[in-house]
Parts: sequence; structure tokens; C-alpha cells
Amino acid sequence: MRKRSKLSVVGVVLIGASVATVGLVATPGVTQASKPPPPFYLALGDSYSVGVQPGIGATAGYTSYVAKKEKMTLENFGCGGATTSSILTVIGCPGPNYGPTALIDPVAYPATTQEQAAVNFIAAPANFGKVGLVTVSIGGNDVTACAGAADPVTCVTAATTTIQTNVTSLVGTLSSALTTHGDSSAKIAGLTYPDVILGDYVHQPTNVSLANLSIVAFHALINPTLQAAYTSVAGGSFVNVTEAPYKLATAGDETPLTTTAKLNPYGTIPVAVWEICRLTYFCTLGNIHANTNGYTFIAKLVVADL
Repeated sequence: MRKRSKLSVVGVVLIGASVATVGLVATPGVTQASKPPPPFYLALGDSYSVGVQPGIGATAGYTSYVAKKEKMTLENFGCGGATTSSILTVIGCPGPNYGPTALIDPVAYPATTQEQAAVNFIAAPANFGKVGLVTVSIGGNDVTACAGAADPVTCVTAATTTIQTNVTSLVGTLSSALTTHGDSSAKIAGLTYPDVILGDYVHQPTNVSLANLSIVAFHALINPTLQAAYTSVAGGSFVNVTEAPYKLATAGDETPLTTTAKLNPYGTIPVAVWEICRLTYFCTLGNIHANTNGYTFIAKLVVADL
């Protein structure tokens, strides 16, 4: 058997090395094992959507928690003071009547409405097919003034007519934009609110009759209206914060008022009121906003809904 020369052996080794190396060289224009970017999460709405707390302003709220849990990139269009009308018609988030904007991942839209800004984001070529979730917290400011009305129920009834029209229009526009731009599987989750007026049991006991009426307003008017609007589109859902169980409050804010618990410094109070005191600032300050525990509670409800 003829021996191969050292030169020929070296040549084979070099050729083999070259062949092996070819597999390690990245081909121009091809990303090696790249991961797609996380989907976008768009948050729209009022002060609840930007996590407002009294004396603090905008906070992480519920949206930041949801984004982290769902591994999404948050884009927060929220604007304190927004109503179901302003979200469709008011340009930007102009003070002093509106604001603040979000603390985390805020989106500025100085030349358009909140609704249109979200649609523009969805329609941007770079975002095609990349939106996975939209949450909306809106409607609370439509009915806030009714607490001081001579006939609160009649006032809320009139307000829900506006809410029904505007929210149905909003989610229809968002759904159409998502479908048109490759995001037909994206979910639109609409939220309601805690029934903070129940806090008047301890904050302003002379308003107990109004607190009782608030239960009727949420159960018979506000929540059914919001639920109908948000579920009017494919992929739309309703997160019923009002009636969600929280520890002792097995039916949320609608836990029968005869079910009581002790809470310092108020003594024995209805569990439904106890929940409002634990999750919001209404019992202590008469302020409608959630505290950190409240926003976390809301965030967990949104995640459970997805």
C-alpha cells in the first residue's frame, strides 16, 4: 500500500477544517437563532389606566404588572380625566383638565385623539401583526358627577347611554384596525371599576343612602352597559372588577351588606365596604383611585382573563 505524502495529508486536514468552518460562518442577512420581539400591549383609558394615586400622580398601576406577566412591550396611551367622549374627540392629553399621562412607557399624541393614536400605532408598518393585547379603562369619569346629582340613578342612566354609544364605537374601531393590520388574534379587554362610593359608609356616613344606590348603579346600569360594549367585537372581553372576589368579599363589592368584618379604625363594617377600604383611598381620603394593592388586584384579574 502506497503511503500518502505529508503534504497530501496536510492538504486533507486543511480541506476538512475549511469544510467544518463553513458551517460556523454566518450567512449575510440571516440571523442565527433570533427570537421574535415580544408582542405589544396597548393600554388606553383614564386615570386608572395610568395608575394615579393621590399625592403621587401616575404610578406603575395595573398595566406594568400585566405587561411583565404576559411578557409584552407596554405602550400606554392613558390620560387622566378621560371620558368616553374625550377619548374619541379630544386632541392630546391637555392640562389642566386632563392628565397625568402614564409614568411607564407613555405614548404622546399631541396632534390626535387617544383613539386615533392607538389606531395609528396599530397601522404602522413596523408594528404589523405585533399587537397582542389592548386594555381599556374608561367610563368612570362619565358617571362621577352623578354622585352629586339630585337623582343619581336618573343621571347614571343617561350617562350609560353615552357610554354605550362611545365604547361600542371605540372597540369597533380598535377591532377593525387590529384585523386589518394582521392582529386579528389580539384581545381587547375592557375593565370596570371598584364601587368606591361604598366607602361613604365610613368616610361620610351621611351619604349611606348614596352608597346603597351605587350598588344598583353598578349592577343594573354601568357594568351591563360596559360588558355589552366590550363583548360586541370578536376577541372582546369584560373584566368585572366590581364583583370580583377579594379575600373576605366573596362577591366583591356586591357582597351582601349584612356580611360584616372588623377593620381598624372603623370597627365592624360591611365586607363590601371593607374591600373598598383595603383597595382604594376612598375610606380615608374620599379619593376614587386604587392604592397599590388595588392596582395589583386589578392586574391579576386582567391576567386571569387572558
